[in-house]
Amino acid sequence: MGLFKGLFGKNDEKTEKKEVKVPWKPLVSVHQLDEIVEKSKTKTQVIFKHSTTCGISRMVLNTFNANFDIPKEKLDLYYLDLHSFREVSNETGYRFQVQHQSPQLLVIRNGVVVAHDSHGGINSIDLGTYV
Repeated sequence: MGLFKGLFGKNDEKTEKKEVKVPWKPLVSVHQLDEIVEKSKTKTQVIFKHSTTCGISRMVLNTFNANFDIPKEKLDLYYLDLHSFREVSNETGYRFQVQHQSPQLLVIRNGVVVAHDSHGGINSIDLGTYV
């Protein structure tokens, strides 16, 4: 085992990146959209629409998870599996007047989408500016 540590780098606790667990809430019901609108009046709400069959969507989600660093008290994050909850996905687009794409990130404040993007643009959104 020591040989592999030497070959592949040190496994030193000081150099390990602290893993931040993203506090996802599953978005599984159209009724939750009303709650999201109401909560957005006092706290930023974020919806990540994810396609479980798309490699690009998985890559974007993994990058988002790896780079997420906002305290959970600052915003609520909702994860929407758009294949399992197609009706919720359709209603999300209609309710917030955003054309469906996947993957897609919506940032909601005061009941309206203040930022959204899809694919690689998702990780360009600075969520810190909305909290």
